[in-house]
Amino acid sequence: MKMLLRTSVILLASMMSWACSDRQPATVMAPQELTRDAVGYFCGMTVLDHKGPKGQVFLTDRPQPLWFTSVRDTIAFTMLPGEPKNIAAIYVTDIGHASWDQPEPGTWIEAREAFYVLGSDRVGGMQAAEVVPFISREDAKLFIKQHGGEIFVFESIPRESILESAEQALFQLPGLSSLDD
Repeated sequence: MKMLLRTSVILLASMMSWACSDRQPATVMAPQELTRDAVGYFCGMTVLDHKGPKGQVFLTDRPQPLWFTSVRDTIAFTMLPGEPKNIAAIYVTDIGHASWDQPEPGTWIEAREAFYVLGSDRVGGMQAAEVVPFISREDAKLFIKQHGGEIFVFESIPRESILESAEQALFQLPGLSSLDD
């Protein structure tokens, strides 16, 4: 009886091991560094030609990131109903460790772990109000002392502040005056 029980346990453990080995572990995609080939998803412009923090979004079915000239556009992508929702990773520039004029390599942070300043006097890549990311709350507070604004985490960023700002930036593009035209 003991032998049968031990054999059953070993067989069950073997089957569970086999079943688990068929499954692929979740792949976390590492942020990529900007090159001249990085083109903004919404605007079609070279990302490096714009000042301010940037963003990149990885989709589960695509090895290369979607690039964004601003963090505001990056977050808008996640909120818009017509955009893909199979997001594997989102990275944004940590302005606490990067230059506003040209963010340096190695300053990418996971978007869902960042602290964001909204309502500051800084404008982003498309000359619209920017959402400014930081890896630490302390860096965000120092930024607010100079530029104003308020701190939010990713999940609490007001939808209307992102989408209304993105809509205003759209109307600043040549030839566009309203969505009703």
